[in-house]
Amino acid sequence: MESITINSDVEQLRVVETLVDTLSKKLGIPDEVYGKILISTVEAVNNAILHGNKGETSKLVIVNFTADGNMFDVTVTDQGDGFKYDALPDPTDPSNIENLHGRGVFIMRSLADNIEYNDAGNEVKMSFRY
Repeated sequence: MESITINSDVEQLRVVETLVDTLSKKLGIPDEVYGKILISTVEAVNNAILHGNKGETSKLVIVNFTADGNMFDVTVTDQGDGFKYDALPDPTDPSNIENLHGRGVFIMRSLADNIEYNDAGNEVKMSFRY
């Protein structure tokens, strides 16, 4: 449906936000679902820029948006080495309350109807029912 490739610069998040706005309006996505999509997408792209690509502006982040029936999918891919998405500490565990790592992934998992990572851990696909 739509794809955007950005440099690893957090200023580029605005471009992604604008595209989410445009596509959500075009598809008639309800506000509640739009909010989930926007927060999750911004978090995933921010993670790709800062953690995946380590803020190296020469590295790219690719964001693909697809809609099929009542599902809206967002796939975010970076050029980093990936991470062990199944080994993140549980941010709701009292012993991790001071640990800031893993909160974004936790939020994405909470908001998306489905979330999948590729084996390398440098691509996430989030699905939202609307």
